Amino acid sequence: MSGQVIAFFVLALLSIGGAVFMISSTRVVHMVVSLAFTFLGIAGLYILLEAEFVGMTQILVYSGAISILMLFGIMLTRHDAMDVMVRTGWTKQLLRLAIVVFFIIVGFTLYSAPWSGEPAAFSEQNNVKEIGIQMFTHYMIPFELVSVLLLVALVGSIILAKKEADDE
Repeated sequence: MSGQVIAFFVLALLSIGGAVFMISSTRVVHMVVSLAFTFLGIAGLYILLEAEFVGMTQILVYSGAISILMLFGIMLTRHDAMDVMVRTGWTKQLLRLAIVVFFIIVGFTLYSAPWSGEPAAFSEQNNVKEIGIQMFTHYMIPFELVSVLLLVALVGSIILAKKEADDE
């Protein structure tokens, strides 16, 4: 086994494990931490696929900003101990059975897939340069429409926040 195969399995296990812990946890803080581990595993997979720009963007945007935003939202809201949903015994067993069935299906699919012995040929181009060229030549109008949409969302959130402050 090469180092890339070992890194792939570690990152895949980190991503899937974080996702499973997120859906099976009952505390919101544990869910956010599990989600952050899932995002980090996915970013590692992007870097392993030589998409460094997408991987670093995944780390900066999802693992950093969104996880911290979620943690601030959790800290700024009040949660009672009674809000926690208690899962019964048969629900836990059904969840565990679904996870085991999922892993069996994925394992069988990976085992029976026809793998070619030749690795894919990657071009030695600069990823960031290619993304910039594509974005500002072929996809300029959608890029500008997204920026206008984000600006409208920002102005709308400011107006909504101001109305709530005036009502108090």
